Amino acid sequence: MDQVLFIVWRESVEALLVVGILYAWLKASPAAGRRGVRYLWGGVAAGLALSGLLALGILGISQFLSDDGQEYFQAGMALVAAALIVQMVYWMKKHGRTLKRELESGMSERVQQQNWWGLLVLVMIAVGREGSETVVFLYGTVAGADHSRMLGYAGAGLAGLLLAFATFWLLQLGGKIFNWRRFFQFTEILLLLLAGALLVSGLERLVSIGALPGLVDPLWDSSGLLDDSAGIGKLLADFAGYRSHPALLVLGLWLAYWIAAVGVLRRVGRKA
Repeated sequence: MDQVLFIVWRESVEALLVVGILYAWLKASPAAGRRGVRYLWGGVAAGLALSGLLALGILGISQFLSDDGQEYFQAGMALVAAALIVQMVYWMKKHGRTLKRELESGMSERVQQQNWWGLLVLVMIAVGREGSETVVFLYGTVAGADHSRMLGYAGAGLAGLLLAFATFWLLQLGGKIFNWRRFFQFTEILLLLLAGALLVSGLERLVSIGALPGLVDPLWDSSGLLDDSAGIGKLLADFAGYRSHPALLVLGLWLAYWIAAVGVLRRVGRKA
């Protein structure tokens, strides 16, 4: 549930950031006026609908699969979610500083051309992108979970959404300690940890159904020191991919993931 809360919180803040930038620009632009705001909210609604359709599509596909097919599908979605998180962190690191300027530039072009439907599509894509990522991340996280816990997951999602509105409001105050740059630096680290946890989850599914060899499974047993099913061990398992009984293949790929992710992001950071 902590993963669900974090995913909804982080992605909702990003979506609110995009909408907030465009809304502020429209309100400050005499050329845009009230008509542009209507198309902005229309784009938000269309983006949310797009995300909802993706969610229904994913759930629909999973219903038609056999037991083995669902295992492959859930493993695949966890791995796709991990890859998308890394790509998102990479994209934000590369474009984060120019995001506001790029959004306003795209908005200005469409307003000058009186292309209100183009404005709606711009907002729809921006919001739909965040919503679609949320759907994929959440499916990769909760797929295969006990149905009795779904109400708890829904509550965690709602709490994440409310927390996102509170966070956005605090960030808008523009404090010197709690600002956008530090927010994204902090959450980038959490996202990379979460991507590592999803990678481990997806690989473990593939090992458990025999699609991948564990090589040495388990490599060790540290459950007596730190159990991954409760307490701090469970938190580390959910957010960092810790396992008290790791398979050699999973551990090796997890280490390779961190070496590659840190190397690529450091190179992007030097160029930014």
